[in-house]
Amino acid sequence: MKFLYRYVKPFAGIMLVGLFIKTIGTMSELALPYILSYILDEIVKSDGRISMIVLWGCLMIFFALLALACNVKANRMASKVSRDCTENVRHDLFYRTMTLSGHQIDTFTIPSLESRITTDTYNVQNFINRIQRLGVRAPILLFGGMIVTLVMDSYLSLVMFGVLPAIFLVTLFVSRIGVRLYTGVQKAVDNMIRVVREDSQGIRVIKALSKVKKEHQRYDQVNQKLVRAERKAGLVMGSANPIMDLLMNLGIIFVVLLGAYRVMGRQTQPGKIVAFTQYFTMISTALISVTRMFMMYTKFSASAIRIKEVVDAPMGLTPLSEKKYPPINEEGYLVLDDVSFAYPNSKETLQHISFSLPRRSSLGIIGATGSGKTTLINLIMRLYDVDSGAVRIKGRDIRTIPEEELHHIFGIAMQNDFLYSDTIEENISFGRDLPHESVVRAAKIAQADDFIMSFSKGYTYVLNQKATNLSGGQKQRILIARALAADPDILILDDSSSALDYKTDAALRQAIARHHNDATQIIVAQRVSSVKSCDQILVLEEGKILGLGDHEHLMKTCEVYREISESQMGGNFVE
Repeated sequence: MKFLYRYVKPFAGIMLVGLFIKTIGTMSELALPYILSYILDEIVKSDGRISMIVLWGCLMIFFALLALACNVKANRMASKVSRDCTENVRHDLFYRTMTLSGHQIDTFTIPSLESRITTDTYNVQNFINRIQRLGVRAPILLFGGMIVTLVMDSYLSLVMFGVLPAIFLVTLFVSRIGVRLYTGVQKAVDNMIRVVREDSQGIRVIKALSKVKKEHQRYDQVNQKLVRAERKAGLVMGSANPIMDLLMNLGIIFVVLLGAYRVMGRQTQPGKIVAFTQYFTMISTALISVTRMFMMYTKFSASAIRIKEVVDAPMGLTPLSEKKYPPINEEGYLVLDDVSFAYPNSKETLQHISFSLPRRSSLGIIGATGSGKTTLINLIMRLYDVDSGAVRIKGRDIRTIPEEELHHIFGIAMQNDFLYSDTIEENISFGRDLPHESVVRAAKIAQADDFIMSFSKGYTYVLNQKATNLSGGQKQRILIARALAADPDILILDDSSSALDYKTDAALRQAIARHHNDATQIIVAQRVSSVKSCDQILVLEEGKILGLGDHEHLMKTCEVYREISESQMGGNFVE
């Protein structure tokens, strides 16, 4: 609840007004059985004048309408507070998700983060809404009804007080184990979302390799785990209401029987029995509402804990003090100094990587799949922190550079990066408010202008979701144009031309060399032709450097590089 308080606090004023209105409405409801009892026992019994019955009947109608109006108004205010409050929770959760470090994202997992932003925030909204609607109404009906019944007939009230402890024990049992059960349900939901997400993204590969049956089995496994978790939680939570209904109905039966005995003995009046039965129903409804709030609290508590874990997660990649990592005067513009790195619970992905890249020079990185190429790029951009060693730009350790300043240095295009369902121009400018001329210039350098202009709407052509109306090569050229559009100091192309033919790839490299010769370039590729003209080429294998130098040097000194080169087009390249 402490986590929720900081989001509810700004709405305290409107909540208090809503709770006051709800109190008036509930008190009006509470008065109705008492008025009915008075009419039956006093008005009808005394002289039975129609005018007095109509007068008191109109008073009952007034209280009923007042209760209706107040409850409707209070419920609408509760909906507004819960909606606006949850909007703030969802905003903070999404913002914090966007600022998580790579390690933190790996720890939480993408499916779990998606579930927290959707399912968990819905549970929080539902609880905030219900606690305003029932948090005042249920206690007033419960305790107010108990007080009135004690005043009306303390003897009959003993039946009610005999039932309440049993109700309390049921509620206590449900609340104690509910949080644990629904936490397990949410974890099972996360696993199912993960499998669905993986299968939906890889559906073409799954069909091509005839693995549909295997994926059905994998989905059935996580689905059955979710079913078992929900069944266990539902068995406990679903049994609460029937047990409470049984206890309440037994209580009402005893009230009627005992009341009939007391009426025949002239110890009470029939009107009080009618009113007492209605109050007992109100009290039972209030108790059921309290139980439902406890049931909702279990879901809310589990969801709030999961949201809090993300929102209050420590900032993983905050800038460190330059006193700890002072600037160094060195010739290299980009320097990796004995860098090693391992993902959580795995062996080292990169081991003792060192190189120095002068400004305006180019570095090609080549290696087999899993050699650590993309991990190296992630470390250079500080998406992850190195385990040992250092990455420096202009002599400054990147751990001391503010995130926004650091990321302005880079322009990056990755092989499997995403495109919005928006216009081509918006996908290239990427929210940076670039002039149209800069977008067109970047597209021309990326060899994308020709196919863009072949569309009827040109740069205002709207892409489908996941850009399904573009070919693989067209997607990559737009991504490269996005990286080029802001004239970055360091341009990183991470296997971003793999879908291009050799001729287009060569034209792209020549255009970048011509128009972005001030940028320091890092090109990750599996084709030797894509990195052959780089000033330096880094050969990686299983996270280790096998060779470093230009093409001619590596052809003489690095057997792995020479084998790759000779296997691709026999050593003949498109320039």
